[in-house]
Amino acid sequence: MVKRPNDMPFEPPDFFNKIKPYLLIVLGIFILMTLNPFVIIGAGERGVVLKFGAVEDRIMQEGLNLRVPIMESVVKVDVKTQKYEAHASAASKDLQIVTTQIALNYHIDPSGVNWLFQNIGPGYRERIIDPAIQEAVKAATAQYTAEELITKRAIVRDVMKTNLGEKLGDLSDGNIIVNELNIVDFDFSDEFNRAIEQKVTAEQLALKAERDLDRIKIEAEQRVTQARAEADALLLTAKAQAEALKLQKLEVTPELTQFKAIERWDGKMPVYWGGDALPFINIGSQQKQPSTQ
Repeated sequence: MVKRPNDMPFEPPDFFNKIKPYLLIVLGIFILMTLNPFVIIGAGERGVVLKFGAVEDRIMQEGLNLRVPIMESVVKVDVKTQKYEAHASAASKDLQIVTTQIALNYHIDPSGVNWLFQNIGPGYRERIIDPAIQEAVKAATAQYTAEELITKRAIVRDVMKTNLGEKLGDLSDGNIIVNELNIVDFDFSDEFNRAIEQKVTAEQLALKAERDLDRIKIEAEQRVTQARAEADALLLTAKAQAEALKLQKLEVTPELTQFKAIERWDGKMPVYWGGDALPFINIGSQQKQPSTQ
């Protein structure tokens, strides 16, 4: 009995047999991509593991991690230092309205990301950080006058940082850590700014008046010193004139007469000798006698 072609057993073509291994590989890759058992945690991150929505104690570290497909999901939490700027309005000790702009640097404790996610959730910044900043700024601002907020800026900043650190520590069970807090700017009311400007102007005018007074005192002292010097010079001149008058009133003696004549003599001998009226001047006695050999 001859078999008909329809009764022959089916044999797959050789092409299907050749691509079968590749199909299995593609199918395996598709299943892996669909189930996604691998989780990569980046630098500065931690992974919160959720098992059917419940937070597990296990925390995924940086690098390649495995999870159970379908059963487990992972939420990545940034634990690097983050910057957050906020504005807070408060009243100072002297009841001036002050708007403070601060810059906060903080980070999440890597070991407490699961607690933070379970108890506060991913919106922890809006839920606890911003209200804590408002309270810390108000508490610190109320301790100082508006002028002291400017002159004691570093002290005010430290008080705000301490208050904020304690408040966030209580709200987050110590899992939100304050690294640094800086006061970017203080903004006061227009009335206060005008008062400060007037005060500065008054201080500058007072300083100028004080300097002018010192200059006037110095100039007066200089004039007094100059007058004293002129008076001393006049006194010395008067004394010299008095001494000259005394010399003029000295008794005329033959020796003085002879000395005055010598001062007036021009070095020429008289042509003739008069009578008794010509005083005798002993010229020879006034000249140096030649030495004898």
